Amino acid sequence: MPKIMPITVLRDTNEISDTCHKLDEPIFITKNGHGDMVVMSIEAYEREFAMVEIYRKLAIAEKQLANGEGEDAETVFAELRAKYGY
Repeated sequence: MPKIMPITVLRDTNEISDTCHKLDEPIFITKNGHGDMVVMSIEAYEREFAMVEIYRKLAIAEKQLANGEGEDAETVFAELRAKYGY
C-alpha cells in the first residue's frame, strides 16, 4: 500500500527523510487533498530508474526483432564461444 502524506510533513525534513529510508519506496505528498508530488530516497530512485532503463532497452530490442533486425541467441552465443574459446 503506498504511503500518502500531507504536504505539511515537509516542514520536518528529518521525519520525511527517515520515513523515505525506512519504507524504501516512494511517498506520495498531497496538497489540499490532491496528489502533488512524490518524495523518495536516492536508493529507491536509483532502483526505479534502473528498472525504467531495463524496460526501455527491452522495448528497443523488441522493436528491432519485430523489424527483423538482430540475430538469434544461439548464433550470438556460438560466435562468443568461438571467439573466447568457451
